[in-house]
Amino acid sequence: MLRYVIRRLLWAIVLFIAVTLVTYLIFFLIPVDPARLAAGKSATPADVKAVAHRLYLDRPIWKQYLHFLDQLVLHQSLGYSFNDRQSVNSSIYSAAPVTISLVLGGAIVWMLIAVPVGILSALRPRSRGDRASMGGALLLVSAPEYWLGLIVLYLFAADIGQVKIFPGSGSYVPLTEDPAKWFTSLLLPWFVVAAGNAAIYARLIRSSLIETMGQDYIRTARAKGLPERRVVLRHGVRAAINPILTILALDIGVLLGSAVLVETVFNIPGIGRLNYDAITHSDFPIVQGTILVAALFIVVANILVDIAYAYLDPRVRYS
Repeated sequence: MLRYVIRRLLWAIVLFIAVTLVTYLIFFLIPVDPARLAAGKSATPADVKAVAHRLYLDRPIWKQYLHFLDQLVLHQSLGYSFNDRQSVNSSIYSAAPVTISLVLGGAIVWMLIAVPVGILSALRPRSRGDRASMGGALLLVSAPEYWLGLIVLYLFAADIGQVKIFPGSGSYVPLTEDPAKWFTSLLLPWFVVAAGNAAIYARLIRSSLIETMGQDYIRTARAKGLPERRVVLRHGVRAAINPILTILALDIGVLLGSAVLVETVFNIPGIGRLNYDAITHSDFPIVQGTILVAALFIVVANILVDIAYAYLDPRVRYS
């Protein structure tokens, strides 16, 4: 097991370096002069030349990339924003807790919805409740996040909603300032994040549990006279939920770097919103930094899934 973990960590490092290389090359090939963007609109040619030298942009591309890796690995620096000259690290550090709150809260909500719905549908397949829940799941999966976000704002937001129940767009309150207002300000975004994912996970749990309940060890447990509740929850759900948990970790890793639609609709100052604003202003260091952070989230999630799966499923063994 230890050898497997070390091997996965080494591959993760190689993968992350490959992501940095591809990301750097993409921004190098964009037909825009980063030095002119960093120098500002009123900069003279001499100013642009000085900025290019300071940012290492007047060297060959391979030297620029090695300088970028040196700053990233040895100094943990992602550079500075072209717009406000602030450190990219500080911008991402301030936005990361917001995105983590949004994604983890949404994951908790969608699992609280998906698990009971999926179990009940699996225990009564093709019943009216099963058809209604799976039909609703298909409807929610088909609803784009930005559309659903606008709909719930129109219906329930305090500023523009028809039924003024929840805080509106742009009302995010940090957890450290007021935990109660932080919770209420994220209720609608959590619902939007959870809606489509809860539908997907309910269908996954349903299909996985239906397959599990037909296994021989389930029939053996019933033949021993165990209560049906114990058979379902202890033997059926426990086995059926393992692959779902691995997918959950990957989805959380992806969402941590790509919650841009929800954050934009609700004006939440997270990593997705930071990336969106940076793209609209051609702020390449911010975009590059957010992409690398998103890649890091996904790589770490993959490693955690691979390691956790050996503990969640006793049938899996790593040599």
